[in-house]
Amino acid sequence: MNIKILGRYADQPLLLNKLHKKIPSLLITLGGAYGIYDTYKSSKGKSKEFKKNKLIKNSIIISSTAAASLAGANGLKMFGKQIIPRLIPAHSKKEILQKQSLAINDFLKKSCIKDRSILEILNNAKKRALKPSEVEKLIRDIPQSNLKNKLFETILPEPENLNAKDIFSEIGRLSLLGALPVVGGVLGGVAADRVTKTSSQNSTANKIKEGFYQYFANIFLCNVGACAALFAAEFLQKLKAIKPLSPAKKMVVILSGITTTGIIGGSWIANKMSQKVIDPLFNNNSKISLKKRVYDERKPELADIALHSDDIATAGVLSGFKWIEPALPLMYFVSGYRAGIGYRNNNKNSNAALS
Repeated sequence: MNIKILGRYADQPLLLNKLHKKIPSLLITLGGAYGIYDTYKSSKGKSKEFKKNKLIKNSIIISSTAAASLAGANGLKMFGKQIIPRLIPAHSKKEILQKQSLAINDFLKKSCIKDRSILEILNNAKKRALKPSEVEKLIRDIPQSNLKNKLFETILPEPENLNAKDIFSEIGRLSLLGALPVVGGVLGGVAADRVTKTSSQNSTANKIKEGFYQYFANIFLCNVGACAALFAAEFLQKLKAIKPLSPAKKMVVILSGITTTGIIGGSWIANKMSQKVIDPLFNNNSKISLKKRVYDERKPELADIALHSDDIATAGVLSGFKWIEPALPLMYFVSGYRAGIGYRNNNKNSNAALS
């Protein structure tokens, strides 16, 4: 069983629909579980007032971040205009099976398939998602034809072959999808501070700074790097310097662009923006802020590298693998939560205020 077969298996409309519809419950369950764990862990040996405030803060931040993530996944509308297309399909299992049944019946009417095992598998596809072995047999044993291509468009779609131009719209969609949890986290964090009466200029500034850091270093600039790398690869293809890219090779190219632009450059740019723009807004003596080194308050760490796992999902989506899409709201949620608590790993005073 090769990776291509597994990809086609995972991209079945029925499985995608099932995965997408599990996002809300999964996000709420995991977010709530982490909130309880973090409250317990950080409140050991602390006062009851501290524990209460920590629980309230985590509840508000996690709720606002999860709500923003799900708002993007369900498609965001503003003033009657669709800003972000739905990530979670509106189709029911019944509708998908009806569509597959029509496609299979049309195929059988026009083709000359007599193989009983193939006929049995196609009949199964009218009732459920196919197993990997069934997917492999259909791909291998049904003779290549326009009829086969038309059938597979419905029951076993291939990864979308997006070029760099097409990816511009995907970059915009993914960047907006990633921005919502970050904004939700910041707003939730500010609200949580006010509810617990622990709000301060420094705390609010840290949330905005971390929001910039998460968005630019872990989301937006990674998307820009992915697009730039793909443009370069397509240019080399036109020059016949390299061969056309398969979806898997395209994913490698996109990840290289993400690494260069996002992981290496994104954190520096985000910190510089915090230093030059945000600090002066919240600090009356802005000259102090401008004298700081760029990494005095926030430096990259292993946890940030782990957060770039969402870039693997982004790269998969841009490479045409639809089965990766359900993971995006879950992964962007982590960035939103960190923005909500105003995480600063190089500033002891601000970290103390997180608790």
